Amino acid sequence: MQGFLNFNVYLLVCLGLWLGSLWIYVRITPYPEFKLVEQGNVAAACSLSGAALGLALPLVSLALHAAGLADLAAWAAMALAYQLALWWLLGRTVLRGLARAVPEGNVAVGLTLGAFSLGLGALNFGCLSY
Repeated sequence: MQGFLNFNVYLLVCLGLWLGSLWIYVRITPYPEFKLVEQGNVAAACSLSGAALGLALPLVSLALHAAGLADLAAWAAMALAYQLALWWLLGRTVLRGLARAVPEGNVAVGLTLGAFSLGLGALNFGCLSY
């Protein structure tokens, strides 16, 4: 019974952290990802999908390796900070005009951003297996 309780606590905490991180991410980026996806913008869908997976992967590793819920939450905040930093860095280096390209439907930019976000999430996953 204790295992079932622990599972539910960690699942709910991870879901809350994941959805909360995603909520913060879409509030900080300069375009409304969910609205654009609803309108059929494939670039926004690619970008948002990569961010969602990139934010979820570190939580998987943290659920396996964190010393407790406070440790999990602290590292989840770092994973979000890194995703936001990646968005900012890409928009000023290799994907200049990112803030315009995704809302305009540039699928190449959206897919590239999504791939970078997923890649960063995978790196975070591996680095959090301390």
